[in-house]
Amino acid sequence: MDDSLIQARIDLAAALRLAARFGLNEGICNHFSYAPPERPDAFLVNPFGKHWSQLTASDLLLVGYDGKVLEGAGELETTAFCIHSRFHREHPRAACVLHTHMPYATTLTSLADTPLEPISQNALRYYNDVAYDGTYNGIATEVEEGERIAGAMGDKRVLFLANHGVIVVGPNIAKAFEDLYYLERACQVQVLAHSTGRPLRRVSDNIAGATFKDPAASMHYAEAHFAALKGLLDAEDRSYAS
Repeated sequence: MDDSLIQARIDLAAALRLAARFGLNEGICNHFSYAPPERPDAFLVNPFGKHWSQLTASDLLLVGYDGKVLEGAGELETTAFCIHSRFHREHPRAACVLHTHMPYATTLTSLADTPLEPISQNALRYYNDVAYDGTYNGIATEVEEGERIAGAMGDKRVLFLANHGVIVVGPNIAKAFEDLYYLERACQVQVLAHSTGRPLRRVSDNIAGATFKDPAASMHYAEAHFAALKGLLDAEDRSYAS
């Protein structure tokens, strides 16, 4: 196996374990995927039935866009294929696709007319970069629903799914995980702010648009953050890399 594919497996397994560590997962539901550039015919995704806190690099499935499992012995969950295969196919920029029902973000998707507001520094990371799918059609068990959801994302990197959860995409695993992590933090602050019943203090458009405008700096911080988080896993239990 190519070294870069091995590393991708390790990093995706780490992301899944870290998501469980921070309470971003829900049961054995939700899915993380990564489309390795050396395999344009396939993507990695977590298998059905194994808890994220116990997933290893070798557990991950390599799946073709026709739904065939090319590597791995686990079960491919239907909604994982229907959603992630369409996101990778429709958005080549989305090398990594993370879908969760994390609680604070999902709270905002469950409220009418409640977008992510520019009220905290973390929220400014996503200024003008969030799409909203206002239609909930039930569990995505058909590729047509996956295509519809993928279309709703447009050119944004975050998608709020009404009554459902969120999808975050990124050019690599580190950046996508960084965005997922801080998205939940931003949503938590907003939910707490709403709970006070007092008016929100919104940052002005010019400041909001300028705060996180350097893509190189954002990538540098994301990679450093992810490396530090993997360091925590390494110090406790490096079995994720096996």
